[in-house]
Order: sequence, then C-alpha cells, then structure tokens
Amino acid sequence: MSASLSAARRARELAASTAGPAVDVLVVGLGATGAGAALDAAARGLSVVAVDADDLAFGTSRWSSKLIHGGLRYLASARFGVAHESAVERGVLMERTAPHLVAAQPFVLPLTPLVARGQAAVAWTGLRAGDALRLGARTARATLPAPRRLTAVETRRLAPALRSDGLRGGLLSWDGRLTDDARLVTALARTAAAHGARVLTRVRVLELTSSGARIRDGLTGEEGEIRARAVINATGVWAGGLVDGIRVRPSRGTHLVLRAERLGPLPAGLHVPVPGEGNRFVLVLPQGDGRVYVGLTDEPVTGRVPDVPEPPETDIGFLLDVLGSVLEVPVRREDVVGAFAGLRPLLDTAPRGRSGAAPRTADVSRRHAVLTSPDGVVTVVGGKLTTYRRMAEDAVDAAVAARRLTAGPCRTAALPLVGAAAPRVLAGLRAPGRLVRRYGTEAPAVHALAARDPRLGARVLPDHPVTGAELLWAVRHEGALDEADLLDRRTRIGLVPEDRAAALATARSFLADEGAPGV
Repeated sequence: MSASLSAARRARELAASTAGPAVDVLVVGLGATGAGAALDAAARGLSVVAVDADDLAFGTSRWSSKLIHGGLRYLASARFGVAHESAVERGVLMERTAPHLVAAQPFVLPLTPLVARGQAAVAWTGLRAGDALRLGARTARATLPAPRRLTAVETRRLAPALRSDGLRGGLLSWDGRLTDDARLVTALARTAAAHGARVLTRVRVLELTSSGARIRDGLTGEEGEIRARAVINATGVWAGGLVDGIRVRPSRGTHLVLRAERLGPLPAGLHVPVPGEGNRFVLVLPQGDGRVYVGLTDEPVTGRVPDVPEPPETDIGFLLDVLGSVLEVPVRREDVVGAFAGLRPLLDTAPRGRSGAAPRTADVSRRHAVLTSPDGVVTVVGGKLTTYRRMAEDAVDAAVAARRLTAGPCRTAALPLVGAAAPRVLAGLRAPGRLVRRYGTEAPAVHALAARDPRLGARVLPDHPVTGAELLWAVRHEGALDEADLLDRRTRIGLVPEDRAAALATARSFLADEGAPGV
C-alpha cells in the first residue's frame, strides 16, 4: 500500500473502521510509541487501526531534546539493563531503520573552573564507559566516533561562545541526534500505513474497552465504534484517563529556543554541568535551521495534565543561569525567542521516603512498563524516545499473548522507515542535504516540487529554510489537516511564536488550495 497520508485517505479509512468488521489491533495514541506499535503490529501481518485525538506527535514525542541517547546517564545509577537497551536501540535507528533522520552529534563538556578535576575525571570515565556501551551494542565506530580530550584551543574552536578565562580544555563525546522528533513519528506512521495500518488523526476515544472504542470524529463531530480483538493504550501522560489503575508521574522537561546568531558558530553541542549536581547537565543543541535549543529541566507536575504544557519562568531562569556560567556573554531573557516543555510519562511505582514524599522525578526509572488491565487492555507507559521501538514491541507481544492472536515475529529492528537508505545512497541523492536529512529518499521528489513552481521553491519565511514545497508535501503525503499540523509538527516553524504568526497566512493558503478540511 501507499505510505502517503491525506485527508481523503483518512475519510475513507475512518468510514471503513467504524462500519467494517473488527480489526486485530486498535492502537490509541500516535506518538512515537503508538505509531511504533501500529507499525510493529501491521508488519506482523495483523490488521491495525491507530487513532489519536489530535495529530501525529501532538504530545510528548515532539517536545524532546531530539537526542537518541546511548544510555550513558543510566550507568551512573547502575541501571545497566536500561543503559544497554538504549545503546542497542540507538544503533538500530542510526544504522538500520532511520539513518536519514538520526546522525552522530558531537558534544563538548567544557572544563571550566566550576568543574573540579575530580569531577572531570569521573566524567571522562563515564564517557569511556559510554563508548563501551556502543561496543556492547555492536554499533560501528564509523557511526559513533570515540570520545577524546580537548585542549582549551580545540574546545574554543568547537564552541567559540565559551568563556576563555580558566578554561582547561574539554571532553568530546558523540551521541545520536534526530533531525526532528516529530518527523520520526511521521515516518513511523507512514511506514505503518504502507504496511496496511489505518492511521487516523483527529479521532478522540470517548470510551475504551478490551473489545474496542467508542470514538468521535474531531472534524465532523460524528460518533461511532471501532471494534478490535486487542487494544493498546499508548497515550503517554494521558494513559490513566482511559484505563483505571494506571498511575503516571509526569515530569516536565523545558527547552529554550535561541536564534543561532546569538551564540555564534557551534560545530558541536555542549554539555554544561549543573553546579552542585554530579551527573546532571544542561544541553546546548544546534539545530541546523538557524535555531539552537537549550535544555532541559526535570520537574514534577501535579494536577491536570495540559494538552500543551507551558514552560514556567522558573525553568527558563534556571536554564539561563546554568548556560550563563560558561559563556563569555550571558544570554538574556529577551534573547529567548521561544520555549517549549514536554511531559515525560513516568510510571508511578517508586517507593516513598520516610517522610512519605515521592522521590524526585529525575530519580524515577526511565524503564518502560507494559500493563494489562483486568479486562485485557494493554497499556504501555514510561520509557523514553530512544527506546520507543522496544516499547512498541513489548506492547504488541503482550496484546498478541493476551488475546491469542495469530501473528508473526517482530520485524521492526530491521525494517527501514519511509525515506531510509544506506548513507552512500543518501549521499548520492540529487537534492539539498537539508532535505535529505528530513525526507531521505523522498528528498528528490520534494525538491522537484520546489523546482517546478517559484511559489513552491520560495522560503515560507526569509530567515527559515522551509519552503512552500514542504508545506504542500505535508498536506498531500504526511496527513497535515490544518495550519497547526503544518507549522507546529511537520516543519516546527511554530516553535518561535513570531515566526509562526508570520507564516500563518502562507500555511492557510496551501491548505485552501488543496481543499484541506481544517481550513
């Protein structure tokens, strides 16, 4: 089947899902884990419907640091199983399933006067241990270079914005970095669709049972029922709202968005140690689109879970303070052109302290859990973006076992996503490198659209690289239904409110031209 998602396909497949026979698997939630579960199940030969109340990557999956971690931070707390799993999954993405979307990212840990020599020695030992994780996961050295020590001159060359006074040098390491986390989810959903899954956005689940769901079409308001032999709840921080007994402790991770010129050239990212904490860092992440992210926090969230979390000023101030500790010229509040926050869906199983207080969310395990309710609904929670594929595999395994479905083995560890190809193939594509890193083997088709029409070849904004061709491609092939889909998830222009406002009219014009239902 085609990998293209469109409004017309959605309408056909929603009608078929509510009027037709029961499918094997219903997946609720289209973040990385839900889209991954839909792909996993469809690739095993099961019939699949996957729904989301909003859009692809609407929730936590689009608010990450865009990193595919190798598990280094988990070694410090002796969580060796989680660390190894992370390293393995990083290698799967970088070398097999999504090499067009995940590349090696260098990071510099500057050895400033705030980093004691003992702390630097511990950090260096950790980086060597992280390289051992890479080896244990059988990820090639060509994929992830070895860590090494840097002189002060080399450190400043990779990060010229660093303060030179007292700089002793730096530690260079490498990890995986996504071009865009929301694009990973889009690729997963489209690959699932190519294997026969019905991927339906703007479909809200009103009631969930082990035999299906009562749903409402967010575009028409019409209600219906989707029947299924097995149900997987992959709604992240909202999981407890659909299945009783699921307790999630949301943890807020906030990032700042800066214009790249504010920090100058950044050939590498930065690990900035948080003063007073031995194994916690603020990350500086150059994005390649004229922006830089600075993050992240790890703060507990209580009360109602919002659809779109708001980053508080306390988080913004904390990140600016830590960043300012290593820069020649500190970043001011007015230099922050955008900020975003995501909620990690941590499973609330941690034991309470003597005072009865829960531990810090930074100390809660990132290991995922698959839980089956008394009536048979499978819920997957916890985990992290890097291990979405393993989470999806475990959830589908549980659903197959619980409902005794006939299914083949998991194939996703070797199943390339839409656009994936070997590096030598990607390097030979006739398209700009920026498009190849976002669309992989589909980049020439996107580029051909831009070459055909000046309006499509023009940038949506003068200072942002996204073109009209990318908006059109998103509507025709990536399931974008309205301007929020285009600006906030398919292109990420919307991370800077000023840019979003300036691009809104252009986005609406493309939607209107294509007859999209969201305009």
